Amino acid sequence: MIKTKGLSKTFKGGNEAVRGVDISVEPGEIVGFLGPNGAGKTTTMRLLTTLLRPTAGTATVAGHDLIGAPKQVRRRIGYVAQSGAMPPVSPVKGELELQGMLYGLSRREVAARAEEVLARLELTGLETTFPAALSGGQRRRFDLAFALLHDPALLFLDEPTTGLDPQSRANLWDLIRSLRAGQGMTVFLSTHYLDEADALCDRVLIIDDGRIVAEGAPAELKTGGRTLDDVFLDITGRSLREQGGVLTGKEN
Repeated sequence: MIKTKGLSKTFKGGNEAVRGVDISVEPGEIVGFLGPNGAGKTTTMRLLTTLLRPTAGTATVAGHDLIGAPKQVRRRIGYVAQSGAMPPVSPVKGELELQGMLYGLSRREVAARAEEVLARLELTGLETTFPAALSGGQRRRFDLAFALLHDPALLFLDEPTTGLDPQSRANLWDLIRSLRAGQGMTVFLSTHYLDEADALCDRVLIIDDGRIVAEGAPAELKTGGRTLDDVFLDITGRSLREQGGVLTGKEN
């Protein structure tokens, strides 16, 4: 479902945010993408979702070439960014309709699909609500509704549970599991919560300084009675990294 070889991104000024990343994700897998602030997680995610163009390397995402067929890639993926998708000034129903039409769905198809997705996310009855009136958990589920509206084969989630309370977080975990179990959906998610990666993911990839430095199933990495937190700190070190890569000059 994802295959990259030597994927790289260098920004102006020579900042090498992603340095020759090789990633392989099979259909139906839930794969966690871990790394300190400034390691290259968000840049890699933006590359794979066609929001940034690679400087070098090749990639196939959801069956299509990332550089040669970006429109076809976008039709087959869903993406939930860290910052969310909903503008604060519009009721969510109108934004969902617009999202569906941008993917080429008719109004009838959008209405049917939106009803199905909102019911699954326990959001029925909130369609005319403005985002400011929603709870954090509801806003995050609406972000997922936008990403799922066109029934993607591959879902990208960039730190999906940041700031959520324990109940909302557990609810989102259950939803992610159900997407894989019910639809065979492939999920690629970044997170700073190591317990989340341990509980959800078939495999994890750890990126640091723009390179993949470790990968494997959580159980395989947690040798010698270590937790995934122990593994992560052993690999990436214990030095503090500033949020947003202020010290390193890189994105997350």
